[in-house]
Amino acid sequence: MNVARRPEELPAAERAIALGSFDGVHMGHRRVLEAAQAAGLTTTVVTFWPHPRTVLGNRVELLTTLDRRLELLAERGMDEVLVVEFTSELAQLEPREFAESLLRRIGARVVAVGANFRFGRGAAGTPALFDELGFDLRPVPIVEGVSSTQIRQLLRAGDVEGAAKLLGRPAEVEGVVVLGDQRGGTLGYPTANLDAPADVIVPAYGIYAGAALGHRAAVSIGVNPHYGGSERRIEPYLLDFDGDLYGKRLIVELWRRLRDERAFDSEEDLVTQMARDVEATRAAERPV
Repeated sequence: MNVARRPEELPAAERAIALGSFDGVHMGHRRVLEAAQAAGLTTTVVTFWPHPRTVLGNRVELLTTLDRRLELLAERGMDEVLVVEFTSELAQLEPREFAESLLRRIGARVVAVGANFRFGRGAAGTPALFDELGFDLRPVPIVEGVSSTQIRQLLRAGDVEGAAKLLGRPAEVEGVVVLGDQRGGTLGYPTANLDAPADVIVPAYGIYAGAALGHRAAVSIGVNPHYGGSERRIEPYLLDFDGDLYGKRLIVELWRRLRDERAFDSEEDLVTQMARDVEATRAAERPV
């Protein structure tokens, strides 16, 4: 999949455009991507970074990093992605100017968007404008109950199975493996310590069953209360894995929330519970 950062980096072609932020590439987004693909032209995703709402002064807990978004779009079979830098200047463009200066410029013939998509100054542009301007508009109805906002709410509640249904894939955490307390190794369960991006949502604290690198993983998210911790940690233990992960980017699927995190009466009790968590992880099923 070709990734461009400027319109001039794309070769001349007639294109079917899938337009939107596509944070999470969830089931609703997939309908837009499929509508663009169905046109039979070069399928080009036009997406924005940073998230438009952050540029407009709102805090947004993203569902994925940009790198992960691009990987997920590639998995959906997109031909190209144009990552448009979203700036305050871009936000001030009138809707017609936005469409002509960006979409017309890259050879858009078909435009697929969600029915609730808004663009241009004051979010005044609606999908109907693309039709007025002569584009072949493919509006995609909203998928009932599926939105990035709803997925965030489920993740904040620790409901990774519910989130997976809306995402069409397991919820994930990702980060670079960095040096941690190294306490897990002394207990017989060496964990990786993830340095997660600050702007990406992390599910509710607790212990989860999941997977990473083709191995099942028991994942602790929280402050490690048994040892009086206060800093959030994301620590997957990869079952039956032997290798060095330091400095590597790790994507960890979360399949099921097993329990709350808590302090134990003794370290022996903690280790006993960790063994139960590992067995529960072996028995867990991937949600989608």
